[in-house]
Amino acid sequence: MERRGTAFSLARAATLDRMDVSRRFLGRDAVLGYLWVTPALLLLGTLIAYPFLLALYWSLTSRTAGAAGVFVGLDNFVYLLSGPIFQKTLRNTVVFTACSVAIKLVIGMAAALVLDQAFRGRNLARGVFLLPWIVPTSLSALAWLWIYDDIFGVISRLAMDLGLRREPIPFLSDSVLAMVAVILVNVWRGVSFFAVSFLAGMQSIPGDLYEAAEADGAGAGGRFWHVTLPGLKPIMAVATLFSVIWTFSDFTIVYIVTRGGPANSTHLLATLAYQTAIFGGKVGEGLAVSSFMFPLLLVVIFLQLHFLRRYQV
Repeated sequence: MERRGTAFSLARAATLDRMDVSRRFLGRDAVLGYLWVTPALLLLGTLIAYPFLLALYWSLTSRTAGAAGVFVGLDNFVYLLSGPIFQKTLRNTVVFTACSVAIKLVIGMAAALVLDQAFRGRNLARGVFLLPWIVPTSLSALAWLWIYDDIFGVISRLAMDLGLRREPIPFLSDSVLAMVAVILVNVWRGVSFFAVSFLAGMQSIPGDLYEAAEADGAGAGGRFWHVTLPGLKPIMAVATLFSVIWTFSDFTIVYIVTRGGPANSTHLLATLAYQTAIFGGKVGEGLAVSSFMFPLLLVVIFLQLHFLRRYQV
């Protein structure tokens, strides 16, 4: 009996020692921090880092659909840079991104200023203004595809019925009009993001600043320039950064509305990569096209972060 009691005491003491060691181990902030971030790191490594590194490696090979190919180094990138289609696609991507983001920035600011005013039905107007952002991109692109249609599209039909034009407007068969068309769709869809972001920023600007500016004789333009605009700098920088990334890598709008045509005049890097890798079967070359987006976006992100640090916004 005494022997069993001694064994029980020793086992209990060993259990308490193990619990004490575990408590001390988990009590360290560094160890506990690593345990908390490990699932997130595994998730990022599995779903983002591994596919990215694999795509980067395949872009250095002559891999095609059904064949592993061989390592070719930078041959895919050199071939693309010397080709007129890729050069045109690169210009299209820059023009598409710059024009879309600039227009969304201006219209979004104007819309936020209007929605910030007190008027009847303001809450309803704010909700309606969000609709383009809520509707799935594919559905809105299909709707715009019908609007731009030469024969059945509402714009061409209305212009001919009103006697403004004798022939349909070639939105999708003219290279310039096609680029304008896809930019307009992107602006229509993304301006809500800018407007809502700016509107939220305006709500956080203290009213005392406006009263002080008004007491100093500042008009509406002066209050906007000296109070509203400086107060919105952080949100403007972040919203522009996100919009540049989304617009630069946009695929759905161009693929549904123009499919990169006519004559590759609206191809973006994303649509050209898809066409080359999936339809053309040149997986390595297609991934090389998409890889060009990474350093370009990295430059944009670096410049935006530099802006944020410089102005401490």
